[in-house]
Amino acid sequence: MAISVSDGGRRGRRFGGPTAMSEINVVPLVDVVLVLLIIFMITANVMEFGLDIQVPQVRRVQNTAQDLPVISITKNGESFLNDKPININALATGIRSRFRNATAVYVRADKETPWDPIAQIVAELGEAKFEVRMVTAPIDNAARARRP
Repeated sequence: MAISVSDGGRRGRRFGGPTAMSEINVVPLVDVVLVLLIIFMITANVMEFGLDIQVPQVRRVQNTAQDLPVISITKNGESFLNDKPININALATGIRSRFRNATAVYVRADKETPWDPIAQIVAELGEAKFEVRMVTAPIDNAARARRP
């Protein structure tokens, strides 16, 4: 740190020498803080967040899965309710008659399906007060890594 020496406009003090200023020079402090800020900003992107949790393994238990409403949409826009063809206008009544307590419906569409049939089915389910859950498949990272 630097210290400035000044007589403060007073002469003839006790020993007649210059007096020291009692002010802190904040420029070096600001420089250090800015360098630390930059270091933290750079390393924050590199740090990996999350917990490494190993879930317990259990023996296989009895399958208790229910028959859930799944609407499948083919490439050409045909809709099926659990593998049975269904008209979009009879969608809500078909789900309510077959699945009494269903509050959510899974919508599964081919990746090449045009958006229009998907949007119509989602809108129809929304009007019928069903929660819409889209079915997707995870990307297989192992297959991507093997490509030359």
